[in-house]
Amino acid sequence: MAYYQGQPQGPPPGGDQQFLWNVFQRIDTDRSGAISANELGQALSNGTWTPFNPETVRLMIGMFDRDNSGTINFQEFAQLWKYVTDWQNCFRSFDRDGSGSIDKNELKNALTTFGYRLSDRFYEILVRKFDRQGRGTVAFDDFIQCCVVMQTLTSAFRQHDTDQDGWIQIGYEQFLTLVFNLKS
Repeated sequence: MAYYQGQPQGPPPGGDQQFLWNVFQRIDTDRSGAISANELGQALSNGTWTPFNPETVRLMIGMFDRDNSGTINFQEFAQLWKYVTDWQNCFRSFDRDGSGSIDKNELKNALTTFGYRLSDRFYEILVRKFDRQGRGTVAFDDFIQCCVVMQTLTSAFRQHDTDQDGWIQIGYEQFLTLVFNLKS
């Protein structure tokens, strides 16, 4: 059994949890009881899920690292697993042609469904920004990164949009502070 911060971190009861515990133990190669970004990145590139770029792995560790240890324990990993599985299902529902990637129109459909109302030009910018393969489409891990970045920026914007009218007025240094303080 692995330990984390002095406390046993075995799997909670249940069949799915035992499966996740087995996956967790395979990923936790140093047997520390926690998964680092390097371990998660290695596991993702070895086919546990589809390969993820290092930035997406870092974002995911940061999102689920509740104790700010720089790693995720089993409970955090179980949340991450559900998150990625939910994103896979979401991604597949918007990948209308089953290509394994999302084009501009499919991305627009997804983000519109999530409540965003953006211009076609902005969707072109998003595809260029998150298309690491240069094919004019967004792969699964880049889709997650795009959505996380959009959500993070939206949350930061809303903190300054006190009257919720979609407009903020900030100075240049405030803008820089806002962007550089984002947890992403």
